Amino acid sequence: MGFPDRIERVVEIAQPPSRVWAAITTAEGLGTWFGNRAAIDLRPGGAGRLEWTDGSTVELEVERVEEPAVFGFTWRNLGLPADDPRGTYVEFTLEPTGSGTRLTVVETGFGQLSGDAHAEAYDSHTKGWAFELGELVAYVDAA
Repeated sequence: MGFPDRIERVVEIAQPPSRVWAAITTAEGLGTWFGNRAAIDLRPGGAGRLEWTDGSTVELEVERVEEPAVFGFTWRNLGLPADDPRGTYVEFTLEPTGSGTRLTVVETGFGQLSGDAHAEAYDSHTKGWAFELGELVAYVDAA
């Protein structure tokens, strides 16, 4: 039996897709709910950076931009050596609903890790998405 490869979360947000799109694709939005500071070049191949007040940073590469419905990026797995190319792919899909937006977040690529590296990354990201999506909803609702 293989290791789990996919994390999927769905949240209903009582705001229009345009507001959710801005929250997940702009430096201002990302730097408010997903880190404390962010930069992003919103085009396939563009670079992004998320920073937290504890000093941690994450670099990402934009892979997919289909405004206002799909945004995807890759990022390295934390805890691996700097020269280790393995990372995961994160994709946000926005669907309008009668009351706002259904946001689906899928992260894949954990299956390329094994043992402790897999367990640590999968567990950390599972908990992280639960927390971060709560922050996203709070940010979008307050905007």
